[in-house]
Amino acid sequence: MSQVEGSMSLIEDQQDEGSTSHAEDQQDGGNIQSQQSQAVAAHLQGLHRRKIAQLEEKLEALESGRAVKERQKNWYAAKGRAIRRVVALFDSIEDLVAENDRRYDDDDQDTSVDQDRLQIGYTTLTKTLPWFHKRGSEIEYDEYSHMLKMLQQGADGARGDDTSKLKSLVSEWVNREFKPLPPVDHDDKHLRGFAHDVCGKLLCPAELDWDNPEQVVHSLSRDTTLINLSFPAFLYDKYTSNPNDLEEGLFKGKLLIQAYKAVFTSPSSAKDVEGDGDGADVISNNRRAKKSLSGIKVKKHVAQIIHMDKVTPRSIAYIACQVRFALSSVTSWRSMDGDFDYLQFWRSIVDFFKRAPGREANHRIERLLEWWTRKVFGRNRRGELSDAAKANMSVNALARQREQRDDAAFDSP
Repeated sequence: MSQVEGSMSLIEDQQDEGSTSHAEDQQDGGNIQSQQSQAVAAHLQGLHRRKIAQLEEKLEALESGRAVKERQKNWYAAKGRAIRRVVALFDSIEDLVAENDRRYDDDDQDTSVDQDRLQIGYTTLTKTLPWFHKRGSEIEYDEYSHMLKMLQQGADGARGDDTSKLKSLVSEWVNREFKPLPPVDHDDKHLRGFAHDVCGKLLCPAELDWDNPEQVVHSLSRDTTLINLSFPAFLYDKYTSNPNDLEEGLFKGKLLIQAYKAVFTSPSSAKDVEGDGDGADVISNNRRAKKSLSGIKVKKHVAQIIHMDKVTPRSIAYIACQVRFALSSVTSWRSMDGDFDYLQFWRSIVDFFKRAPGREANHRIERLLEWWTRKVFGRNRRGELSDAAKANMSVNALARQREQRDDAAFDSP
């Protein structure tokens, strides 16, 4: 029995050792698998982090590119706001560019009046936006088309803003000056135009007497083209023309000057239109007032933004069209107002300034534009000073004397 028991005990010990060894092997395998799982999980987690970082970089790049495009879009639109005001009220930028390209490619020098207007418009455009030609020739077609679209959007937006502004301002000025009964409504345009006595008087062709209703009704009903071939009374000084000299007082109407200043300098500056422009220099004053005493930035006016220091024929024509529309009963902007053609009206005014018949007429135009510049921007005499006169001014003379004294002291033993 002892041998059998010994054998049985040996077998049990071997079984116990085998079981223990097997359990240890299983535990070691489990640890390895656990470690492998942890390694795989860490690897996947790191991979996901890298992918997230890459996606974040791509998103940041996209957002940055989108921001750049948005800034560029806003910049083009802001620059385009000058186009309707000083370049061309109705012509598209594409038409101006096309005419310039046509002249570059075509050796034929025979041009029409309309083509000459477009070319002058293109020249004015490149003076107003000096970067336009260079940038347009460097960028791809899609970006060029986008640029034109944004410029056009800015141009039309500015025209709409000015129309809205003058709608209420013109009614305010008319009510204050003429005190009509009923007064011109600030919001409702339906009772303006020839249906309103004062608005009708201001819109009436200058050669007709508004106080003679039979003459006005007979003339306008007999030939509606008379309106397009006549300058309205609001363009004239004191709103009255001299039939023997229709150029006398033309483009000196108070309402016209007020509207011009309201758009190009500020609505508050439109309150002061009396005198002959001997007041303060508006541009210099605005430049000095970039910051008020409290340190708050002062908003620039339109003329300063577009670097405009002189009144131009096209800007006068633009304002004349805006005032004409503000006085009319038409509620939405368009080139044709019933029988009135705004495009022809704009061209007639530009041609008056740019197509003078001779030397004396040109001199009168120059004096008129100088008068306008003084009225709008004030008198600035700095340009009239010679270099010699500037050198003898106390500031320059003092600097020169100090330099001479310093040199003399240095040279003395």
